[in-house]
Amino acid sequence: MADPKGFLNTDREVARTRPVPERVKDWNEVYVPGSLLPVIGKQAGRCMDCGIPFCHNGCPLGNLIPEWNDYAWRGDWQAAGERLHATNNFPEFTGRLCPAPCESACVLGINQPPVTIKNVEVTIIDKAWEAGGVTPQPPERLSGKTVAVIGSGPAGLAAAQQLTRAGHTVAVYERADRIGGLLRYGIPEFKMEKRHINRRIEQMRAEGTKFRTGVEIGRDIDAADLRKRYDAVVIAAGSTTARDLPVPGRELRGIHQAMEYLPLANKVQEGDYVAPPITAEGKHVVVIGGGDTGADCVGTAHRQGAASVTQLEIMPRPNDERDPVSQPWPTFPMLYKVTSAHEEGGERVYSVSTTHFEGDEDGNVQALHLVEVEFKQGRLEPKPGTEKRIPAQLVTLAMGFTGIDRTNGLVEQFGLELDERGNVARDADYATNVDGVYVAGDAGRGQSLIVWAIAEGRSAARAVDRYLTGTSSLPAPIRPTDRALTV
Repeated sequence: MADPKGFLNTDREVARTRPVPERVKDWNEVYVPGSLLPVIGKQAGRCMDCGIPFCHNGCPLGNLIPEWNDYAWRGDWQAAGERLHATNNFPEFTGRLCPAPCESACVLGINQPPVTIKNVEVTIIDKAWEAGGVTPQPPERLSGKTVAVIGSGPAGLAAAQQLTRAGHTVAVYERADRIGGLLRYGIPEFKMEKRHINRRIEQMRAEGTKFRTGVEIGRDIDAADLRKRYDAVVIAAGSTTARDLPVPGRELRGIHQAMEYLPLANKVQEGDYVAPPITAEGKHVVVIGGGDTGADCVGTAHRQGAASVTQLEIMPRPNDERDPVSQPWPTFPMLYKVTSAHEEGGERVYSVSTTHFEGDEDGNVQALHLVEVEFKQGRLEPKPGTEKRIPAQLVTLAMGFTGIDRTNGLVEQFGLELDERGNVARDADYATNVDGVYVAGDAGRGQSLIVWAIAEGRSAARAVDRYLTGTSSLPAPIRPTDRALTV
């Protein structure tokens, strides 16, 4: 145990953010650089070294949290980094982007603020990079087997790195012009600067992984031909079919899916544009959807100089604290969350549904009409007399995703079977109905968290390794049927 009295004597302290007036003027990460290091040792010392560390169950990666908390408390950053990498290929991604279900499952969290696991994690990996402790790990020998990975999000990258290190020759195919998937073009720079992706890609290249950008399987290369060229294929293309809002006026200009809007802002930071083709500058912005993607749209609109930002959510406002009956510890509770984007301004409106959009004479959206809703007999019904009109010159739809892309031919050309939710069907070993073709991440699980994607990538890699060689020593932290802790 790190500090036997740590959880009694030390209060929870999280990373400090830069002042709002300062950070909305740039696209750098919102946190004060170096602010965690002076406090993180004591924060790691709050870990109780539980007999049963439920944080392991909260995290699908099975991160060895008490162990690297102990090393961090003692200042042994090298050992902490080794334990961190034992279960997680990309802790600098999860330490910045994951909503930390491990903290919701922390035993200390039963009656106190939980350990700042996420902040400890990101401190450990940042120090490892600074100290030169993150180095390529090329295989000692090659197997002679080849694997194609379709998609370069967290699941695809994790699978590719594991299979490369196992000795296989791996090529990652990405339809965008840069590697990273939604990490690259879905996550704003202020949440994670893309330099973190770039240095991981360089590590993977040094290990032997090949990357093919600007190639969409199904359009640029026939999926069946790809299967003939490789000994195995891993589909990690994500769940990219966005849920739409089929109401009158949807065809008006100025209404965009979040993943049409957010990538353009990232492309400005990459130097592709001087100004984004879709911008919030000077406009009344409405974001439909109350999740993390919606918050990303809110923060992006602030930085682009929106006149106002309103975020709409059809569900009621979540509770501020965990309900011990409906969301007991150690489940991951749905709580009212104030992200860094929400700290920067804007209005959040709950229990409302959009009825229609209103346009001007030129076909541009200029207003949104909504109505309050309430649950009646298990269904959301409009409340008469609560209709309202709000100005809207830019609307982003951030209502989630419904399954793998069906428009590019990948599913049909492979001959893949889908489940009832529109995801690629797979068996207990991540294998699809096509021999040698496996699926990992959101393409098979459906929309999920980054830790689940990485865990699936690692697990699918083991299945592919065993398919190619007959055995495998790679870890498999989860099964395809595993789900988050629920009541």
